Amino acid sequence: MCLWDRTPERRRATAWPTAATAAAADEHGRLERGTLHRGVSGVDQGPVPMSADDLAGLKDPMAAVFFQQGQWPMTLEDVLDGLTRADALPVQCVYMISEAGQITPDEAPGLRRDLRFAVTRAAPGADPDLLVSSDPDSAFLQVAAWDPAAQVFNYYMRISPTWVWTGNSWSALAPESRGKGCFDSHVNGSVVMKELRQPWSNWQSMAATIQLPPDDPLRDNPLYQRVIGAERLELTVKGLVSRWTTARLAAVVDDGMVRHPDHLLRQLFTTTTVNLASTSTQSTTVGPDSGDLVLPLGFWLNADALINDLGLPVSAETVPAAPASLYADSLAAFGFRLQERASDFSRQGDTFFAFVIPEAAHEDNDVVRQLVAQGLVPARFAACALMVDFTNPVFSPARSHLMTYVPTEPVPASAWCTDIAAAIVAAAATLPADSPEGEFARNWSLPEARWRSVFAERVDAYLEKAAARIRTTSGFRDCTRLAESRRRAFQAMKLNEFELTLPTTDIPADAPPLRMNEDGTVTAQTDGGSP
Repeated sequence: MCLWDRTPERRRATAWPTAATAAAADEHGRLERGTLHRGVSGVDQGPVPMSADDLAGLKDPMAAVFFQQGQWPMTLEDVLDGLTRADALPVQCVYMISEAGQITPDEAPGLRRDLRFAVTRAAPGADPDLLVSSDPDSAFLQVAAWDPAAQVFNYYMRISPTWVWTGNSWSALAPESRGKGCFDSHVNGSVVMKELRQPWSNWQSMAATIQLPPDDPLRDNPLYQRVIGAERLELTVKGLVSRWTTARLAAVVDDGMVRHPDHLLRQLFTTTTVNLASTSTQSTTVGPDSGDLVLPLGFWLNADALINDLGLPVSAETVPAAPASLYADSLAAFGFRLQERASDFSRQGDTFFAFVIPEAAHEDNDVVRQLVAQGLVPARFAACALMVDFTNPVFSPARSHLMTYVPTEPVPASAWCTDIAAAIVAAAATLPADSPEGEFARNWSLPEARWRSVFAERVDAYLEKAAARIRTTSGFRDCTRLAESRRRAFQAMKLNEFELTLPTTDIPADAPPLRMNEDGTVTAQTDGGSP
């Protein structure tokens, strides 16, 4: 168990098994007060004092304002006040999130609300260089700070009586630390906002207000009084993700060679992480006589990549929508409920915004977007890859299988994608037509002048069939099972921290994984391409 899991000074992650903290208490006693420690999970045996040279090499604002000056802020307010006194990053924005935030206090007076602040600090007219995550009582305190010299985010966590540097953006990609410690959430090295798209589920936003009791002392907290909507944080996070992607590509592409091509293309072929999307409709307002319920476009395909970035001329005018009565019936048929076992809380129904599902991650798409924009990956190659099993935009074994053909050693930037395509096409000659290789080969055979129109026709035909099926009882229930199948895959990630993020259903936890087909039907998941 890594330090990140052992320390009691972290979020109360109700979806995780309870971590033992006795060893952590002993470990905390060994931390030297007034010394920055380093503790990169998977690399360091435990927190050790950082050398003077390494400390001096940190150029981010957290290190410059505090640690290099011998200052050790122990609370969120200490951090923010210290930045203000130093006249550093004066532009401050405060955001708030709570998975229990839309459950009224009267309904569940004993439910812990797990309110957290996300605070950004920036220079005037610039994107933030420092982000702080904490609860109102500073029970946990974590910082991501941009280092303009190293062109990385440095990650820190307070472990009383001092602070620990837990790695930087490159640590997220290094095999020994990938997926460990804070990099089980910051999977690709950048900052994270799971609910990145409107209606920004669980965040205070223009779409929803977090509920507090009238006499809650938090109402008098100056930070609470300055909370603004998550619609602004969405733009901030997208900008910071792009900042790291740009820096990362500049570092790995040098002298005509691409280093670690597998690290880049796994964000094309696989699901390294996800964002969470939902309808913009409050679930409690949906009844048998309500209008149609438009499901998230990310449930059907990776529209951001295929349509917005790669320019498929899809003509479908509307996203598939289901009669509200079918959604309402499915809640009862599958036993939907919100449940948090740690608080002994259970309530029938769906999440506040209906039909939460994992969708393709913005940070994965941003890598592909910038690779194409810089001419490092041909748009045709990216589209041919994404159109393999495109009806399953996340957790696709078929698309992931094609990583087999991606080299791990440095490759010439001028030919790497052509060489990968040639290897896949050669393998397809001896494999079934419905194999991932076979589907990629058919895609790749399309001439440059026609691939966009042919792919768009496939997408249009699929959406038309899906739109028809979802208006039937069996079709909608199949989509409900598929959504739950994808939610289970998300729940296996450490990114899933809170039980109330997703609904609980009576669908068995060991039900076979499901997939969507191009004819709009849902079947058991296979390793093949799109039937």
